[in-house]
Amino acid sequence: MRLVNMHEAKSKLSKLIKEVLAGEEIIIAKAGKPVAKLVPYRPHLEPRPFGGYENQIYIPPDFDETDEEIVKLFEGQGERLSS
Repeated sequence: MRLVNMHEAKSKLSKLIKEVLAGEEIIIAKAGKPVAKLVPYRPHLEPRPFGGYENQIYIPPDFDETDEEIVKLFEGQGERLSS
């Protein structure tokens, strides 16, 4: 990570961009306090269409049913397994 002041950022922007593209993290400071971070541009990814995993993942019909034994264990009741 490299901290640069506002004047240096203005006068050496092209050089700083090259450094960012090479993997360097650049923080721009004003009066010694960090105010911005120079990062590489990442293109916006299109959202995935709904249902993309249809017929690829199986969810059993009882998936949302409450298991009373598990509820009791969460509540501190029920029989615990010995270790």
